[in-house]
Amino acid sequence: MDGGSRQLDRGIAGLIAIAAAVLTVHLLTGGRYGFHRDELATLDDARHLAWGYVAYPPVTPFFARISLELFGTSLNGFRFFAALADSIAIILTGLMARELGGNTGAQALAAAAAVPFALAAGTLMQYVSFDYLAWVACSYFLIRLCNSNDSRWWLAIGGSIGFGMLTKYSMLVCVAGIVVGVLATDLRRQLRSKWLWLGVAVSLVIFLPNVVWQLRHDFVSLDFLRHIHERDVRIGRTTNFLPGQVELTLFTLPLGVLGLIFYFGSRTGRRFSAAGYLYLVPFLIFLAAKGRGYYLAPAYPVLYAGGAVFGAQLIARFRPAWKISLQRLAWVLVLVTITFFAAYFVPLAAVNSPWARRAFQVNEDFREEIGWPELVQTVVRIRDSLGSSDRSRIAVLAGNYGEAGAINLYGPDYGLPAAISGTNSFWARGYGNPPPETVILIGFSREFGERLFESCDLAGHVTNGYSVRNEETTDHPDIFVCRHLRQSWNEFWKNFRRYG
Repeated sequence: MDGGSRQLDRGIAGLIAIAAAVLTVHLLTGGRYGFHRDELATLDDARHLAWGYVAYPPVTPFFARISLELFGTSLNGFRFFAALADSIAIILTGLMARELGGNTGAQALAAAAAVPFALAAGTLMQYVSFDYLAWVACSYFLIRLCNSNDSRWWLAIGGSIGFGMLTKYSMLVCVAGIVVGVLATDLRRQLRSKWLWLGVAVSLVIFLPNVVWQLRHDFVSLDFLRHIHERDVRIGRTTNFLPGQVELTLFTLPLGVLGLIFYFGSRTGRRFSAAGYLYLVPFLIFLAAKGRGYYLAPAYPVLYAGGAVFGAQLIARFRPAWKISLQRLAWVLVLVTITFFAAYFVPLAAVNSPWARRAFQVNEDFREEIGWPELVQTVVRIRDSLGSSDRSRIAVLAGNYGEAGAINLYGPDYGLPAAISGTNSFWARGYGNPPPETVILIGFSREFGERLFESCDLAGHVTNGYSVRNEETTDHPDIFVCRHLRQSWNEFWKNFRRYG
């Protein structure tokens, strides 16, 4: 084996080691708290496989279903494929640096810079992880195309786009970056290549089943996305997009800046400038469209790869002492960022520990993982306190997908019926036959219940054993027993669809 092969093997081994370490962290810590409210919705959708859902395309529920088949309702098992997707993205980030000409050190630095977001995203089974992988794969294959001039890489790009479109529709923003990158650089010559158009065909064929599903459901996801975006703008979630990029990258931001300079301002990076548009175009689109800060996260690995390579080139010009110091500084900045993300976005501490209380203040997602079994147990106690006539035609009417998902996950062990809810995909599953006469109402106000039902009595409160304040305990803690809907269930259900 020659020296180049040995270096290549060491580089790939190092990338695999970094990714494996991240995956191991997730496996060791993933079961510490509980299911997040978003995961409860995904888990329930996984039991109803389809080519589309109101809130997202089918990839995430598909992998969730595989998790259920392999691991049951194990929390660690449920999150495995999301963590694996982020780990693969780490490897691809390092491989991008290799394609850009980086040595093993640059490859490892680029991969390490991708670790913080992978640590945060991989803690939950959500589309963020698979979306991250799809974007990074597009970036890697585009760089392979630029480096080799082998047009067949368009097939891999098309496959990644198709996978991404089945994961999250924001993949269209990544596609916009690719289109601009082709039109603005020497890749324009690829427009005459059959492989580019075959790649387009591959992406469309992969995405087609979801398009058919949307046609059959009146493009309901467009209504959902419009509602969610209007809500985010209204409550201020989109106002800090630019500061959010600093929070997203922390001390890896200088590496990202170096990446931009590499693609658009350096002689060695010019041949790869099309890849730079995979960051620049999404940045401008999300800024103009008032996207949330984390939407841009999948675009940073391509910058980290370019920044690691360009930084190594710049450092090489310094004297040995300065060179070593700057290399160490780069690693210190990356490692400090990893440490921060691990501390606040990985469930390292027990719920009732001082550090967990501090982490819960920074990372609100942790709060939404607490208390679901207790909520279901409270509903069970309320059900058991009712007379036989009430229990004969009873339903649990849930205000949000977390409550409905929790009832459907834990409720069967207590003989609870499946929850009914107007939120997202739950609405399409209806209210049961025959319709309920008595409902246990969770996630709604007393005013809502009294307006819709002939009687509505307070029956309990949502609590959890750790006194963690979250959406359930603060926004709608009361549980009611309501009887006799004032209108027909059919008329009520027609106007009960909700997005969240």
